[in-house]
Amino acid sequence: MSKPKVAVIFTGGTISMTIDPRIGAAIPSLSSQEILSLVTNIDKYAEIETFNFSKLPGPHIDLPLMMALRKLVLDILEQEAMTGVVITHGTDTLEETAYLLDLSIQSSKPIVVVGAMRNSSELGYDGPSNLAAAVCTVISPEAKDKGVLVVMNNEVNAASEVTKYNTLSLNTFKSLEFGPLGIIDNDQLIFHRSIVNHQHILTDRLETKVDLIKAVAGMDSGLIKYCVDRGAKGIVIEAMGRGNVPPAMLEGITYALANQVTVAITSRCPTGRVLDTYGYEGAGRHLRNLGVLLGGDLPGQKLRIKLMLALGLTRDSKELKVLIEQHQYD
Repeated sequence: MSKPKVAVIFTGGTISMTIDPRIGAAIPSLSSQEILSLVTNIDKYAEIETFNFSKLPGPHIDLPLMMALRKLVLDILEQEAMTGVVITHGTDTLEETAYLLDLSIQSSKPIVVVGAMRNSSELGYDGPSNLAAAVCTVISPEAKDKGVLVVMNNEVNAASEVTKYNTLSLNTFKSLEFGPLGIIDNDQLIFHRSIVNHQHILTDRLETKVDLIKAVAGMDSGLIKYCVDRGAKGIVIEAMGRGNVPPAMLEGITYALANQVTVAITSRCPTGRVLDTYGYEGAGRHLRNLGVLLGGDLPGQKLRIKLMLALGLTRDSKELKVLIEQHQYD
């Protein structure tokens, strides 16, 4: 009986790192074959084909690289014999890459993004176990039509929901609002729930000139105006609470909208969606009446990815409103 064929794309990250004795710190150094050699018995479950995309730490993965990775994934998925794709990735930008792929790729074949929190020079290196769990996820028939998944610490999370919440913990990737979709138990994928609404923005274009600003007490419009003047096409604001900003920021928001810059807000709170609940100056209702888009329960870094893809697809304000607010405010 033939084994399922799985593509493993290596991009770098902690999973590929060792301690360099010259500097006493971790850097990407392991080859794809060296990493796979540590995943014992994986050849009994799947036929692995490796693709060496890059050997970069997470913060070095930029937007053009994400789009190039997307193209490679699409090319691989077109191979009839390929069951699915696993992508190793640095954890600092893992959720952004995973969400970009989730929004911009529509395929029944599983796509799993995986990383590690400890490098191979540390005790308890989690790279091999995470990679094994990712492969087990891809080869499971249950993983079809689930979009992009993030598998770490034997937990399976949706790319649209998961975020890195801790700088150190092995279980740092969590869906804080709803919990994981499922788990890997004894090399078997078990789902506990599904995603009701799965949005796609199918485009191969990305507007990279989208900035992210965090609202804080007493903030004025200086940063917003600066972003507009340097050519921003979109601005995401991590607003307070339910989606509210200090009144001194309104001048900048109005300035941005007057210059055809799309403004979207989310909350700086780790869970919960923004809503036009309050009507005072600078509150969600006021902002929405001005033309600001509501970003639902996405964290700022993900709403920025979503707005980048949306602006790559269209510049029409009505269409952008539908794309950004879809499923949250239908």
